Amino acid sequence: MISVRPPAVAGLFYPAAAADLRRDINALLAAAEPAARAKPVPKAIIAPHAGYIYSGPIAAAAYARLAPARDMIKRVVLLGPVHRVPIRGLALPAASMLATPLGNVMIDAKAHAALSLLPQVSVSAAAHAQEHSLEVHLPFLQTVLAGFTVVPLAVGDASAEEVAQVLDTLWGGDETLIVVSSDLSHYLNYSEAQAIDRATAQSILDLRSNISHEQACGGTPVNGLTLAARRHHLTPDLIDLRNSGDTAGDRQRVVGYGAFVFDKGQHVH
Repeated sequence: MISVRPPAVAGLFYPAAAADLRRDINALLAAAEPAARAKPVPKAIIAPHAGYIYSGPIAAAAYARLAPARDMIKRVVLLGPVHRVPIRGLALPAASMLATPLGNVMIDAKAHAALSLLPQVSVSAAAHAQEHSLEVHLPFLQTVLAGFTVVPLAVGDASAEEVAQVLDTLWGGDETLIVVSSDLSHYLNYSEAQAIDRATAQSILDLRSNISHEQACGGTPVNGLTLAARRHHLTPDLIDLRNSGDTAGDRQRVVGYGAFVFDKGQHVH
């Protein structure tokens, strides 16, 4: 039986009308494209999950890097933190598809079966029902990739090792992309946020798996990714680091956003 998880934040975090959504994403990608040109295609990215008006330009910096792999990437492993329903471990949705205004994305059945063997992975419709941290990435993916299945994992109380084990299970080859959804600091003033986010970014670049939830709301999946990246010899690169005070908000209480890419290349920081 096919069941669909409907969008929960269309019209809130991003436009509900397909034409408006397509226009906004294409504009964000076009602005990011010159900096992405001739750069390697990442195996994994970390990108933010706020409303597009706030974090869209930063997310687009990472998604623009995927353009050369439009037809190569066939499966996306998408991890984001839970904001509404606390869970232990990681949870898949009960649905077989995820819907956005741009259409439906099939959940990867083989990956779902492989993960059912891991004790830290469960199925929770409730954890996914209202969660925005995964949903806001789907329209970007639907725009930059030709056709793909998704493995959407809501991440709750889990160790870096438990998350890395999930990533190892689904690592695959060039056909598999890993996307970790995370914002950075929350509700500090502009200069405080800049200092803390710079330190957090450096920890990610150093592949340290000790990011707290104060530093990044997606600290748990970020820590799992940096651990897996060490094992698989990926090199991280920071391609954008800003906050809502730079994009669309005031500077008294800001939310930080970073875009990171991970690939096999050697980068100098």
